[in-house]
Amino acid sequence: MENVFSILFFLLASYSVIANDSIQTLGTWMSSNKKTQWYVLAIFASLGLIIAITYSWFTYDGDISYQRLTKIPYQQVKWYHGIAPIVLIILTRFSIPVSTSFLILATFISMDVFKEMLVKTMIGYGVSAISAYIFWIAISKFLDEKKSIRDKNKTMWRRLQWFSTGFLWWSWLTHDVANISVFLPRQISGTLLIVILVFFTAIMFLIFKEGGGSIQKIVLNKTNTKYVRSATIIDFVYGVILIYFKEMNSIPMSTTWVFIGLLSGRELAITTLSKHRKVKKLFPIIAKDFGKLVIGMTVSVVIAMLVNYIAAMK
Repeated sequence: MENVFSILFFLLASYSVIANDSIQTLGTWMSSNKKTQWYVLAIFASLGLIIAITYSWFTYDGDISYQRLTKIPYQQVKWYHGIAPIVLIILTRFSIPVSTSFLILATFISMDVFKEMLVKTMIGYGVSAISAYIFWIAISKFLDEKKSIRDKNKTMWRRLQWFSTGFLWWSWLTHDVANISVFLPRQISGTLLIVILVFFTAIMFLIFKEGGGSIQKIVLNKTNTKYVRSATIIDFVYGVILIYFKEMNSIPMSTTWVFIGLLSGRELAITTLSKHRKVKKLFPIIAKDFGKLVIGMTVSVVIAMLVNYIAAMK
């Protein structure tokens, strides 16, 4: 029965994690490529996913999580472990950018690992916000989205954007595939790998057909994210930050917090440079996104406590 729960909850987690978190990495790219057929974008993202996961499987002896679960040993999956992915699907439908790392992994980890995740995530939020603020101030003199891209530069910027998106997509996968594979043994067979890749690809096509879903609203509400140059720079900076924290240690972290921190720092920089935007009007926007993160974190802790309580009763 445990094997049935393991596969079932893995499938639920696959959809919920990718639907909630993938927009962090693909959202700005999607919003600035409205004229491109959705299935072309889906093929590109699916190929990147297949390459990234297959690389991890070959490199780490059957482990598709890039060894992000070294401090979270595999345990038999019980019925109550399915609470987290179900709740995540519900929160995603309400446009709440919950941390899938905390929500999913919290039901499997010790309190010590939870604290390490929390510290790393808070540092990630701060680093991304400060980096985005400084970076955007620095380049503001060279980038003005109000001015059209010269015809001779349009192709170059499109290529750069697709490259930065692919880089970010791989960076994100090295972190968040762990949130899905935690339901599976740390080493999987080649047959199961193929099944997983097919299922992941189907999810990607569904998400792109829906235009990113409700979570995409968070990206579209931010200034200029639909423009190719802004999208390219956002993706590249985000990818570099994720790579930095990946190399720091194997402790999982919330990429959602890093993403929101990045957008918040960038919005603050734009407001600082603007003569027409007032800071007091910006803080409600930042507070709204941060509030959603806090709600998601609270839900994660409550669910983790509930699961641990049920497990202790057995």
